[in-house]
Amino acid sequence: MPRGPRTGPRAPDARAASRAPAERDANRNSQKRERTDMDSAQIKDLDLRYNLHSWSKQAGLNPLPVAGGEGIYYYDTDGNRYTDMSSQLVNLNVGHGCQPIVDAIKEQAESYCFIQPSCASEPRAVLAKMVIDRMPDNMGKVFFTLGGADANENAIKIARLYTGRKKVFSRYRSYHGSSFGAGNLTGEPRRYPLEPGIPGFVKFFDPYLYHETIKFDSEEEASAYYVSKLREQIVYEGPDQVAAVVLETITGSNGVIIPPRGYLPGVRAVCDEFGIMMICDEVMCGWCRTGKMFGFENFDVKPDIVTFAKGITSGYVPLGGCVVSKDIAAYFDDHTLQCGLTYSGHPLACAAGIACLKFYDDEHILDRVKETGAVLAELEDQLLEKHACVGDVRHIGLFSAVELVRDKKTREPLVSWGRDPRGIMPGIISRLAERRFMTYSHENNIIVAPPLVITADQLREEMAKLDEVLGEVDDEL
Repeated sequence: MPRGPRTGPRAPDARAASRAPAERDANRNSQKRERTDMDSAQIKDLDLRYNLHSWSKQAGLNPLPVAGGEGIYYYDTDGNRYTDMSSQLVNLNVGHGCQPIVDAIKEQAESYCFIQPSCASEPRAVLAKMVIDRMPDNMGKVFFTLGGADANENAIKIARLYTGRKKVFSRYRSYHGSSFGAGNLTGEPRRYPLEPGIPGFVKFFDPYLYHETIKFDSEEEASAYYVSKLREQIVYEGPDQVAAVVLETITGSNGVIIPPRGYLPGVRAVCDEFGIMMICDEVMCGWCRTGKMFGFENFDVKPDIVTFAKGITSGYVPLGGCVVSKDIAAYFDDHTLQCGLTYSGHPLACAAGIACLKFYDDEHILDRVKETGAVLAELEDQLLEKHACVGDVRHIGLFSAVELVRDKKTREPLVSWGRDPRGIMPGIISRLAERRFMTYSHENNIIVAPPLVITADQLREEMAKLDEVLGEVDDEL
């Protein structure tokens, strides 16, 4: 019998609270048995025979067959436990097996799994309000997407429609996605297969002070320099031609590069001067990762457009979006929004998003990140002091990178930009994996960004493994 309409969103953890733990465990174990009829070798063989794996040469791959996970840990089909020190792809903020989100997805599935975006969906309506409630007071509406790349695609399209301009600025040391528009926004080597690029995409330099040859007396002085060079470049490109400046608020995979004091307000001022939209890509640093709900809150700026994904559902169902200012939202009252996706605001994804944001609130995740983030900062600062191979550490909340060098004095990177023919960094990551410390590297940086539910004791236990591997790298240097 069909269920009747609901008058409001149910608490996503209502079922979890009323269900006996033994019953939940029995159901979970039954589901695991059903999913793991094949052994590890069979799963890997089938996977490699029929799947193309991203960012990899396909020959020689050895993917880990995963059976399940709980909290900061996940398990292979042989029962081995691994610690997720990168939150998978810096998206699994609540960790594995978060029952309130699982229950919310199930509950929505029992109502309806999909309805086209032109209809009014309760999960989408409720989640949109929750997102706007967490944004600065200048923000107006949300356009939901499937993930970060298409969030950025639609953000630049909206900026171009709103301003009537065509050019878009983004930084060299950035990653905004691998679809065609987002890939042209991207500045690092993953953009190369898309070149020659789309006309009108302009790159500028990051304030990457660790490798800056100019010696500044303060962060503020460095910010003034970089902002002035950006302004100069905009003038040369024609300010009335520039629709948007797009920035990862905190550069993510390319090294967790935290902007110096005054930089983002300076960019904001330049954008205001010329009527350019400031777009903050919060796909990786949003949703409590930095100890604030959004990364830009650390720098006292209000963007015109914010893109998000990853932590909105912690990856339980794909979801992204771009939030636009009230002025932009009002513009589209009388102008057609030329954006559309079949799965925009997917009901299952939005139900997962509601539960995820409620989990952040109920479990006081922001407070926990501030506490454990201080522990991570202390431990990484000790690594910097101790190891010859560690040139720099950058951390904010539970978002961090350990940068490896050949020489601390010259700051020569352990591997060259875009080149690691000997596989040095994959080798280091493999050594960590042998100790069940699971993360990834990019260029000469090791990313450390565990689930936001990690405890201080768990953090210390895992960082000791990184300390051990870095000691081996020191010996080899």
